[in-house]
Amino acid sequence: MTRISAVEHETATGKTKDLLDGVKAKLGFAPNLMKTFANSPAALEAYLGFNATLGKTLNAKLREEIALITAEQNGCGYCASAHTALGKAAGMSDDETIAARRGVGSDNKKTAALTFAKAILEKRGSVSDDELAEIRSAGYTDGEITEIVSHVALNVLTNYFNNLAETEIDFPVVSVPLSRSAAI
Repeated sequence: MTRISAVEHETATGKTKDLLDGVKAKLGFAPNLMKTFANSPAALEAYLGFNATLGKTLNAKLREEIALITAEQNGCGYCASAHTALGKAAGMSDDETIAARRGVGSDNKKTAALTFAKAILEKRGSVSDDELAEIRSAGYTDGEITEIVSHVALNVLTNYFNNLAETEIDFPVVSVPLSRSAAI
């Protein structure tokens, strides 16, 4: 049972309705994360703005891979489920979504980004000089490194919120954590 109720799109008014209308126009429906965030139109608007702005540079697959490793590390079933579906929509296979949750990207450069994202999460941002050198040697610029950190932070926000709210999952459900037997 959810701990924070979702705002029903059909009964929302004012700014809340406008924001949920925008989400529905983009995604085809208003996911429960957005409807639960809608308890605070300011929080929903901030999330949507941060997400939209960050969606302009790193490619969709890498953004989803970062979201998946973050959800796995934070034990967020809602986000693991949502980003598995969104990853598939971005062209990821089932095996790639599972691999991303384990920190393995669809290529060596993306694996370096996921290794870095995992280090950010485990060390709460206090990565070593060697870890920073590794991500740079994989070909990432300081701007891209900044965006990787920003994507991790954005996903930590949704992970923590969904874990706290126990948001009802409205995507095909995946288990968190991954079982050892999950195939790659």
